[in-house]
Amino acid sequence: MPEAPQPARLTDIAWLSRSFAAAAALGLVLCSVSCGSEQRHTGAGLAPGAAVGVADEVLQPKLESSVKDGAKGVSPADPVTLAAAGGTIVSATLSGLDGTVVKTELSGDKHSWRTVEPLGYGKRYTLKAEVMGVAGKSELTRTFTTATPVSQTMPYFNKGNANGGVVGVAQPVGVKFDEPISDRAAAEKAIKVTTEPAVEGAFYWISPSEVRWRPEHFWKPGTKVSVQVHDYGVDLGGGMYGQQDIATSFTVGDELLAVADDNTKQIQVFVNGQLVRTMPTSMGMDNPKLLTNNGYYTVGDHNESMIMDSSTFGLPTWAPMGYRTKVEWATQISYSGIYIHAAPWSVWAQGKRNTSHGCLNVSPEDAKWFLEHSKRGDVVLVKNTKGTTLPGNDGLGDWNIPWDVWKAGNRGVS
Repeated sequence: MPEAPQPARLTDIAWLSRSFAAAAALGLVLCSVSCGSEQRHTGAGLAPGAAVGVADEVLQPKLESSVKDGAKGVSPADPVTLAAAGGTIVSATLSGLDGTVVKTELSGDKHSWRTVEPLGYGKRYTLKAEVMGVAGKSELTRTFTTATPVSQTMPYFNKGNANGGVVGVAQPVGVKFDEPISDRAAAEKAIKVTTEPAVEGAFYWISPSEVRWRPEHFWKPGTKVSVQVHDYGVDLGGGMYGQQDIATSFTVGDELLAVADDNTKQIQVFVNGQLVRTMPTSMGMDNPKLLTNNGYYTVGDHNESMIMDSSTFGLPTWAPMGYRTKVEWATQISYSGIYIHAAPWSVWAQGKRNTSHGCLNVSPEDAKWFLEHSKRGDVVLVKNTKGTTLPGNDGLGDWNIPWDVWKAGNRGVS
């Protein structure tokens, strides 16, 4: 007697449901797989060019590149990257037309890859890579060209930013380019200033080719400052690109503040708030063109001996009051030619009356002491003279620009 039909088991129904779902999904895949893929695929166990099944196509590993094939004007500073999906990167090389291979690194899981050195300007490169997965492998080839500058500019640090140096509390970060910069925002973005402890600061351009960065108040002694200029590969305006990245770091030392008061004609020198020396001085004589300006000055160069020449500020040496004189123990405090220096010829006037052409004349003993105890970036405050204020764009007068003006910046000013 034939057996009665058995009802379908739940496991069979579930299996059939999964099969129908898989078939439906397969149909969708058949409709959606693109025939225009830029990558070359080889199915598992199949020779190149053989038909690849739909399932293999779905599982085929893929590579994504940060550059497009045929791209032009690629920044040589930006890393070229690869990202693998559905497999691991088994090979990847980037080479120039001359066969030079660019240095690269592969991640530990082999899912990502990138270049680790900058590319050259105006160069043509070819990227070749291969990724392997369970359904086979995929190959990728890209050819591209990097940006070609109209011109290049080299950045330099201010003398006070010498690597490993110890500076005064007024020393700003200074980056000077050997060409005027038209895209100041791009230049500022390329400069990274890191301080320990952290402090807020801002950029300000003192000339078309030099930008400064400083905090609102003088640095605290012991602050560590690191600066990186990543301008290589950056268009700084008009097709002019940065020539080279540079970096430096320096430390802020003790606070030295010298206060020159024309009312008393004395210079009082304070170190970390303590008065350590008082020096009689004779400043700029009572002549509108020779008055010593008021305001904050920043210590610059130190010269044990130098020639001072009045023609450097427009007064011919042969004119009345013109001069060309050798001086000793000269400490620069402005780019416009103001120094604290030895003036044995005016010792009689120091502490009593002003007789100089604008400099702060002191005795040889005091001049030598100040040169030996001051450092680049220390502060000199001149007050109560009949002069105006040292311009903020003098080069050593940064702190005479009010913070609200400095913070607002002048990147939009040509």
